[in-house]
Amino acid sequence: MSILDVAGLTVRSGAGAHVRDVSFSLEPGERLGLIGESGSGKSLTSLAVTGLLPDSLVASGSVLLDGHQVVRARDADLRPLRGPVAQIVFQEPLTALDPLMRVGRQIAEPLRRHLGLRGAELTSAVAAALDEVALSEPRFARAYPHELSGGQRQRVAIAIALAARPQLLIADEPTTALDVTVQDAVLTLLERLVAERGMALLFISHDLAVVSRMVDRIVVLRDGRVVEEGAVAQVLRHPTEPYTRMLVDSARALDAFLDAKEAGA
Repeated sequence: MSILDVAGLTVRSGAGAHVRDVSFSLEPGERLGLIGESGSGKSLTSLAVTGLLPDSLVASGSVLLDGHQVVRARDADLRPLRGPVAQIVFQEPLTALDPLMRVGRQIAEPLRRHLGLRGAELTSAVAAALDEVALSEPRFARAYPHELSGGQRQRVAIAIALAARPQLLIADEPTTALDVTVQDAVLTLLERLVAERGMALLFISHDLAVVSRMVDRIVVLRDGRVVEEGAVAQVLRHPTEPYTRMLVDSARALDAFLDAKEAGA
């Protein structure tokens, strides 16, 4: 059974539809990328998948998360799925993390709620979660988010997302706000943890180079609709839709410009 099965997903507000009839599925352990320009509906799709859309937006269609219907489900019914089944790593960890709570307590929350850990066992699990994302020094557990660098905050967000051992990790532009060196380190971390745990990965980005590194299959969105999908190599080397070709050509032009600039430096 698919860990995620999206069929005819539409997300509407008073202004109209922002996501239109989107369908895709994700098998356990599979890596799928959602790509497209800003406003293409990528992030709204990820929020709809986990039932986290704001009240101003209404989803229709079907979203089965580990066999559980998400569309029109009550938040109380979805809460137990957020953690053991699916979790999200957002683009900007400084806004995703609680600024008034120490990092250790934020990691402890899903461990306590979903795994029932307490006392010394909980303290040990928090330390292990931080160690797994290369933040093993005790000072990190005691720190507040604003005391950490951008890369360290994103590592904390990953530790929180993985604390309850989810079957599916949704990464929504997780490295866009980071510089190139830190971005590479975070992507390497995600690659390792996803592989070690055998998780499914839904990776959302506008960066074709990052997507091609992280996933095996991609879905291309434009104006809230799926315009192309398939294996990464096939879609990026031989795109069939004009929009996908434009994205690929733009990425190639940028790479050529940067290469030429570096050669002349």
